[in-house]
Amino acid sequence: MTNGEHAITGADPDRGTDWDAAAASFDDEPDHGLRDPEVRRAWASRLRSWLPEHASDVLDLGCGTGSLSLLAAEQGHRVTGVDRSPAMVDLARAKLAGRDAAFLVGDAAAPPVGEERFDVVLVRHVLWALTDPGRVLRHWRGLLRPGGRFVLVEGVWGTVDAVGMPADRLTGLLAPLVGQVRVERLSDDESLWGKAVDDERYAVVARA
Repeated sequence: MTNGEHAITGADPDRGTDWDAAAASFDDEPDHGLRDPEVRRAWASRLRSWLPEHASDVLDLGCGTGSLSLLAAEQGHRVTGVDRSPAMVDLARAKLAGRDAAFLVGDAAAPPVGEERFDVVLVRHVLWALTDPGRVLRHWRGLLRPGGRFVLVEGVWGTVDAVGMPADRLTGLLAPLVGQVRVERLSDDESLWGKAVDDERYAVVARA
């Protein structure tokens, strides 16, 4: 799933887009497929710094084709991915075949994981496009084990008719739900995107 050049997995701001049809070309964007070795290394390094050092249960919401799920699994984590596009989920399952990972078709805002709880809720470029992000964050908070963490990658894209979620808004929504919040600016790291960017891109790591 994509909106122009940035990933919007698990959300549908364009309403008319057929995300199943888009699945085949989704990984063509450098930060989607992580096919370029430099881009892949950059995301792997960031993810390693955001996730726990020990093997953990990671819930990747709006997982798309599973590129971040794969990095997490390669770093020793157990991954559950959720995306509402069956075609995306099929590609994610193929990408992580043989690894400690499971993928479910469902709504990222209300993932179908039952009573299962996780050490990490990992979400990239999804929250900004959801109707009530505060409510969604409260729901996701309930999916974390004690001491768990959010890893949320978001941004604001474009200068005319900009879309997205500024970091200060996201940290404000998180404040009542978590104890420790760290914001990491990502716009200046060209290796993450395969090119220079001049808009606001960031990650928030928030510990419950």
